[in-house]
Amino acid sequence: MLNGLDIEGSSPLHRMPVRGKLLLLFVAAIGLFLLSDLRLLAPALLLAALVYLSTGIGLAEAFRRTRFVLFTVLLVAAMNWLVHSPLEALAVFCRLSALVLLAAAVTATTGISAFMDEIARLIAPLERFGFARAADVSLAVGLVIRFVPEIFARYQDIADAHRARGLPVRPLTTLAPLIILTLKDADTIAMAIDARGFRRH
Repeated sequence: MLNGLDIEGSSPLHRMPVRGKLLLLFVAAIGLFLLSDLRLLAPALLLAALVYLSTGIGLAEAFRRTRFVLFTVLLVAAMNWLVHSPLEALAVFCRLSALVLLAAAVTATTGISAFMDEIARLIAPLERFGFARAADVSLAVGLVIRFVPEIFARYQDIADAHRARGLPVRPLTTLAPLIILTLKDADTIAMAIDARGFRRH
């Protein structure tokens, strides 16, 4: 399996507490969605890119980690271009891309265990009223963060296998084995969780 998404470093974002990073990301998300002027959104996107690169991640690795999400953002922007206007499309692209890069920067500077511990602490007040189990929520978030790169790696392996056999890489031919492998991994993880009693009351 792949390692976590976090990278070692000593940048200011690495040294910031997890709660502070999540709070800044939350405030930045609200601010970005309140803005609609490209004269502000374009510099915000540039600033987000600089923050992401300041973590010490290389340019190629930074693009590799975010390319799929940024491609999705590009599709959303293209739809806004068709339905609304070019200016609206550019605003959507800058807004969502900046948010993606900031979230990637937080993920790159925070370990999964730190994420899980902080989320468990934040959910703890809700647990007292019976609305949620903090351990379950933190475990779910940790698994999502952990296995997003694993799914991409699985897809890359399937695509490489297709190319090695001289077969074209098509979504319909790669999706089925990817879903099967992902479900097998999920089943294995579920059995491991039950065997260790993580969800036992």
